[in-house]
This record gives sequence, C-alpha cells and structure tokens, in this order.
Amino acid sequence: MSQPKDFNSLYELMQYFDTEEKCRDHLKSIRWKNGQYCPHCGSVKVYEFKDGKTYKCGDCRKKFSVKVGTIFEDSKIPLRKWFMAIYLLTAHKKGISSMQLARDIEVTQKSAWFILQRLRFASQTKSFRMKLSGDIEIDETYLGGKAINKHKNKRESGTQGRSTKTKSVAFGMLQRNGELRMFPLDDTKSKHLRPVIDENIEQGSNVMTDDYRSYRGLNGKYNHSVVKHSLKRYVEEGNIHTNSVEGAFSLFKRGVLGIYHHVSRKHLDLYLGEFSYRYNTREYEGGERIDNFLNKCNGRLTYKRLVS
Repeated sequence: MSQPKDFNSLYELMQYFDTEEKCRDHLKSIRWKNGQYCPHCGSVKVYEFKDGKTYKCGDCRKKFSVKVGTIFEDSKIPLRKWFMAIYLLTAHKKGISSMQLARDIEVTQKSAWFILQRLRFASQTKSFRMKLSGDIEIDETYLGGKAINKHKNKRESGTQGRSTKTKSVAFGMLQRNGELRMFPLDDTKSKHLRPVIDENIEQGSNVMTDDYRSYRGLNGKYNHSVVKHSLKRYVEEGNIHTNSVEGAFSLFKRGVLGIYHHVSRKHLDLYLGEFSYRYNTREYEGGERIDNFLNKCNGRLTYKRLVS
C-alpha cells in the first residue's frame, strides 16, 4: 500500500481512511512490511482466510489478526476511531483530554481514557538504543502546585521548596538538535539523578545544568557547565544555558494545567512519554507521524494492569 499523504486536518485523515479495510491494510503494510509472521510463535508460515481479517499459523496452529500483539488487541473500537485518536493526540501540541476525545470520536469517557493510556504506553521509548551526546541540557521540575494557591483545608505543612510530600518530580534531558527524554523520579537527590544521567548520556558529553547541589560532581565523567540561576543569571559565556529544556517543561506544565488539570504520580511516566514523543516528532508531517506511531504499537496494556 502506498504511503499516506500529509494530513493537514482530521477531515483529510478520515477522507483517506474512509473504511475499516483501508485502516487494516495500512496497519498490515506498517507492521508486516517485511512479511507476515505469527505474533504467537514468530513463524512466517502463515495462511490467510478469505475474509481478509483472519490468519492461521502453520506451526503453532493458532489464529490471529493484524491487531494481535498490539495496543489494538481485544478492542471492539474500530480502527478508524483509533487512527483519529492517534492524530488528535499527536497533532495537539498540549494533548487532548479524555472528555474531549470521547466527544470527538463518539465513545464513552472511560473508553477514551483507556485509548489515551494505551496510546501513551505506545509512545514511550521502551529502550533507548543510543545515549545522548554532544551538548545536553538537564533540568528538573515539580508538579503539584504551591500550597499558597490551595484551599486552606487542603494545605499541608512542610510542602514548600523541593519537598515531594505533595508534589511529583519530572526530570528532563535535551540534546540540542536532538532528542528529549523525560522521567518521573522519587526526588531530586543525587543518588536518584546520577543513575539516570549515566544511563542516558555518553561519557565526555557537554552537560549543562543550573547550580543545584545534586549536580555537583558531574565533571569527573562529563564536561559540566553550570548556569548560576541563584545569581539571576540564565545564559553563561559560550551559549551555556538550560533554556531549551526549561521551555519543554513549561509547555508540558501548560498542557497539564490547561488540558488535564491533574496528573497522578502513578501515571506520570505515561504523560511524560506522550509529551516527549510529540516534542521529538514535532517536525514530522501528519502521515509520517502516524506511520511512525503505528511502528511503535506493539505490546499490550490491559485495563487490569493499568488500574491495578
């Protein structure tokens, strides 16, 4: 099947994918671009039924469809609605709420929430193949709001500053002209930051941070430059700053505040994965981004696992 054109609107997407068969054929062309295989045992000895939907493995003898082993498995929601959800989630800079998605594709709010969580699960990079290198900005931020902005009966003592008593921590690394990676952390102590940094950044890279004490000691492994925010300085000589990663966090926070209103600690990693994917594919055209997303749809996230 030929690659889809660029989609400038949801209307164009639905004009192109106007039947379930077209959606199914396109998913086949993405998932089985190197040939059909059994999702149960990996065998390439596959027989196709006349309905064009069902297949049977010649080795393990199990039946399957192109959706088995993906985020679409066991879903009664049509692929057309899944494709619409993918477009809406990836095209909206700040994301889309389950209430809005439910209205847009005509499903219940519970179904829309589960669809979005499955899509966020797919958007996460399961294993980073290459470490970040070159010039890398690092920063952390807190989610949960200031106590002074809360109603008196919801305020708690000892929650100011960097306390994680009522706030969640998001940690970000941005390679200039490269990839953004964001992770939830328990707190911002060095013992939690350093393993994530070492796992994701190539030794000898140019690392830029603010003057928070948890970043001390990075010079032994990286070329560490410090922006002295405590002195109200935000750009040092030699284009040393953390403005780009701070801008990414700012966009994420505006999405949480304006679209989702609240993100629980339990699901924070899914929301960070969604935003990072959208940020890293911001230069993609509509069709290219959908194809890229469909390439990542392997793996299941059951409702039981999600809410457990």
